[in-house]
Amino acid sequence: MALKVELKPHERIIIGACVVTNTDQRARLLIDGDRIPILREKDILTPDTADTPAKLVYLAVQLMYLSPDPMAHHPTYFSLVRDILTTMPSAWPFIEGINNFILNGDLYHALKESKKLIGHEEQILASARKMQSLDEFDRKSA
Repeated sequence: MALKVELKPHERIIIGACVVTNTDQRARLLIDGDRIPILREKDILTPDTADTPAKLVYLAVQLMYLSPDPMAHHPTYFSLVRDILTTMPSAWPFIEGINNFILNGDLYHALKESKKLIGHEEQILASARKMQSLDEFDRKSA
């Protein structure tokens, strides 16, 4: 069964090793093929946009997903995982899920699980910012 993708004007998509850029009108694509990596622009991270530890993990998984040799990116991925677990032990359930998908060769679902890790990290950062604001308020009130 073919994958149906609708692209917004000027939206980009990665299909295999190619970047496809839409023209100035909406377009519908039917993509048929086995195990071809496909990423919409909204799901693509670059080294510049991977600005947190969880986003770096996502980028490493993304590189595995798009690569003809995913194992070439394993050392980077596992180094990042060690770092993130040292600073954020609560990330373990997400990392475990990502690892299981990688071990089973299901890199698309490993990417989806990596997005959940980013959401978890964002919650922790938001909570830390809130605590910092409360501490600053308490200091000013005293």
